[in-house]
Amino acid sequence: MAIPAPPPSDVPRSPVRPASAMSVLAALLDRSLDRMAEAAADVRLFDREVIRAASDVWDNNLFPLFWAASTSDAGERERRATTVLEWMAGLGKRRRGWMTEQAAIAGCDIESLLAPAKPHTPGRDYLGHVMAPQCRLAPQNVDELLPDYDLATASVRHLQVERAGTHLTAFLQLVVDRKFVVTEPAPPALLDVWLDGVTDIAFDLPDTQGVVLDAGVREIEISLGPGGRLHATAGEYRLDDRSWHLSTAGRHADAVTPPRTSRSSRPRRPPCGDLSPDTHAAATLLRHSMLELRSVRYADHADHIPVLKLCQAFSGAGEAILAAGSQRGARRRDAAFRDVIRTWADQGGPQLSRWFAGILKHAGRPDLIEEPPAAERTRVSLTDTTPASGEPKQAVLSMASWTAAHTDYRSERPATAQLQLALPPRPGEDSSAPWRLRTVSCTEPDAFHLDTVAFRGPGSLVQVGKPTAACSLDLHQGALLIATSDGWSASVN
Repeated sequence: MAIPAPPPSDVPRSPVRPASAMSVLAALLDRSLDRMAEAAADVRLFDREVIRAASDVWDNNLFPLFWAASTSDAGERERRATTVLEWMAGLGKRRRGWMTEQAAIAGCDIESLLAPAKPHTPGRDYLGHVMAPQCRLAPQNVDELLPDYDLATASVRHLQVERAGTHLTAFLQLVVDRKFVVTEPAPPALLDVWLDGVTDIAFDLPDTQGVVLDAGVREIEISLGPGGRLHATAGEYRLDDRSWHLSTAGRHADAVTPPRTSRSSRPRRPPCGDLSPDTHAAATLLRHSMLELRSVRYADHADHIPVLKLCQAFSGAGEAILAAGSQRGARRRDAAFRDVIRTWADQGGPQLSRWFAGILKHAGRPDLIEEPPAAERTRVSLTDTTPASGEPKQAVLSMASWTAAHTDYRSERPATAQLQLALPPRPGEDSSAPWRLRTVSCTEPDAFHLDTVAFRGPGSLVQVGKPTAACSLDLHQGALLIATSDGWSASVN
């Protein structure tokens, strides 16, 4: 989980006002769609984490929202919506913080609708072992790591640096040696580090062994190998070690953590009730679309998801659902939801309408919208010869990652590198056309070099070789340099 970025300073905030629980639910949905559209409006400032986080909120909360809205009894609607808000806020401190922040941007006071937050208590796994918490990178917390784990011998398993709007984030995964005794076979201990406000990066393939972690008051400095470094303004870490309960810190936590019980004050399932067929169809369509948006969490999917088109299709969905659900009588309510579905299809255009029709057909309602005829597609092959003049001469780096060769669940994984680039319009296209996102990867890279300069806006992009064979990519005159002998997963073109 990445550290949530602070709300953009240029986002206008309406005066916070008391609001009904149902209007807050609708506002949170509309704010999510607006936020995702903002994050994808210009792929040169693409913010994948904002899109993932906003869409993830609605995975198991959309059907409850439709259930809360689907009654003309204002008192019952408010009781349902309050229950749904409590359920959503109960998913943890981060979720409640997100809800409070986004509701405030929409001009709503949500805290007055929620019970006071419960203090966080450490958890235990299914075996009853205490689990390592996620901690802020602060001097005291880092000092607590050192008696149990040897950072001096740690090795980098994964490094990812990514643009998040106008600032940089990073994720670093280290394999660390335990200093305490483990009597049973166990996977390697992993230290996951999330950094926000990254200000300096230097990494090369020799910089994978040996780590120095200095969490200062004003800046976090991480040294990697002989010359690698990461500097950031904030960060968090978590140990992914199923043997952590045997460590010194784990034993201390075990002594003060209540035993695991089978009972929980939180309901296992989200609050919901039966929905009419048309209401259910609308909820299914929107949920599938949120899952599609959430798939940007996988970098190699991000350039295939029509984020802007989906957000445009469902623009104003919160208000539309509230208006349709509050209609008096089941027939009027169903007719209103049918109109909502058709409006979404019209706003999405022919391409999304075909996809919507497939979802509705699977949901048992193929009659709600008419499926447009399929457009012809031109298949592009990596073996096609592309003139050198067709190669992009510029690019903006959105994300770069490197993963070491390792064993994962008894499977051997090769070393990999992955890039996400924003590319200018293709030759022959209107120069004012939007930039496009492109994700490529390779295995067993021969060279991987990354420097802060690589993220400084548009830079010169030089490709040497063929994408299906030995090929290298150079951005910003060597600030990013990746070479591979086995070719890339796709052409950067």
